[in-house]
Amino acid sequence: MSEEKQSIEELYADAAHWHVNTGGETIHAKRVTGRFRNYKWFAGSLWLLYFIGPYFRWDGQQAIFFDIPHRQFHMFALTVWPQDIWMLSLVLILLAMTLFGVTAVAGRVWCGYFCFQTVWTDWFTWLEEKIEGNPVQRRKLDAAPWNARKIRLKLFKHTLWMLIAIVTGVTFAAYFTDVFDLWLRYLSLDAPLVAWAVLAAFVFGTYVFAGFMREQVCFWLCPYARIQSVMLDKDTILPTYDAKRGEPRGKVKGKGNESRGDCIDCQLCVGVCPTGVDIREGMQEGCIHCGMCIDACDSIMDKVNRPRGLIRYSSEKEMTGIKLPALFKRPRVIAYSSIFMLSVAGIVYGLTHIPPVELSIVHERQPLYIRMSNGEIHNKYTIKAVNKTLDDLHMRLSIDDESGVTIVGGTMDVVLQAGKMVPFSVFLTAQPENLQEKKTRIRFILENTGTPAVRLSYKSVFMSPVGKQE
Repeated sequence: MSEEKQSIEELYADAAHWHVNTGGETIHAKRVTGRFRNYKWFAGSLWLLYFIGPYFRWDGQQAIFFDIPHRQFHMFALTVWPQDIWMLSLVLILLAMTLFGVTAVAGRVWCGYFCFQTVWTDWFTWLEEKIEGNPVQRRKLDAAPWNARKIRLKLFKHTLWMLIAIVTGVTFAAYFTDVFDLWLRYLSLDAPLVAWAVLAAFVFGTYVFAGFMREQVCFWLCPYARIQSVMLDKDTILPTYDAKRGEPRGKVKGKGNESRGDCIDCQLCVGVCPTGVDIREGMQEGCIHCGMCIDACDSIMDKVNRPRGLIRYSSEKEMTGIKLPALFKRPRVIAYSSIFMLSVAGIVYGLTHIPPVELSIVHERQPLYIRMSNGEIHNKYTIKAVNKTLDDLHMRLSIDDESGVTIVGGTMDVVLQAGKMVPFSVFLTAQPENLQEKKTRIRFILENTGTPAVRLSYKSVFMSPVGKQE
């Protein structure tokens, strides 16, 4: 039997024992302390930056501000314009490669620690535990008939959930407008329709997904849960149950139980799982690799005086005694890392080479040229200049002297308003005897002598009916 066929048969054998909650029951996971629980708290606390981000100020304005009407993205001292939006593609590629690379190395750690669905659900269930009690007490409360106490507890819990959902929605909207003005307009019921729509969508999504659907979002709505299996291989380290050491399961080893494995079948690893899977039945779609089962099992092993690690982060190869190859020898990791580094290099280059003025010059096509009564040839150009600085710029437009082409009237002065796109037209002229080609290469020069010193050049062509035939 081939190794691939054997692996498939083992997978189907494991899947036969999987239990997937399809929404028929509410999972009330027990909380345990431990190393991975601390990692989870730390990762979740990073999302607090999301809530305080809009309140940071920089040079008198909101530090992080996505100004859609004016097509400007402000991030502290950096302003990104639509002309620089190509860097967004690199950012998305970078994030994707990070996700794929981390998944190839350590599985779904994004799902287990950083995903907003996981984090918000963790916050909601933490409040639920503080208000309604431990999992056993919560199940009893859910099954109990409605009375004053149950109504009071449920109403208090859902009120806090709704407040978190509202703050989540307002915070998201605040990244696209001034946060203090937004709060004022919401409280005075004077917010625009789009602001109310964003708030309603986020309140509904946060309240329903984190409060009620919970792990069902991971099972049925999240596309990453569907594609992550193709990113894993036998070298990926995952929360894994050591069946050789743990089986056969039974009570604590003692007289008459010498043949038992280390697993005492306490079910605590199942009880702490936020998605309700049994890690002892093998890797499953519902497992988000959060490591809660590892903390639970380690605590039990300490109590029964057995070594930790019955459930641990390990790979399929390690479980069979094969040593893992170094990261730089794994093709997937090499590919993801290479694309990641290229994306970083592109973003760094883009951020360090954003010009203070973006220049675009279009030659008029109808007509290509005009022959004046005195014999001169005129061409018309439409110029669009975007001032990306915070100050008005007094610029002078000129043409490279070597071409024999000049601006009608000499040089041209223009004022570029701060943060504005200024369109204007310019006519170029030339004597026929100075033109050698039907298409004469020219160079526009746009510069100022103030601060900051700006000098831009733009290549174009001057069209004429005279010159050599092509």
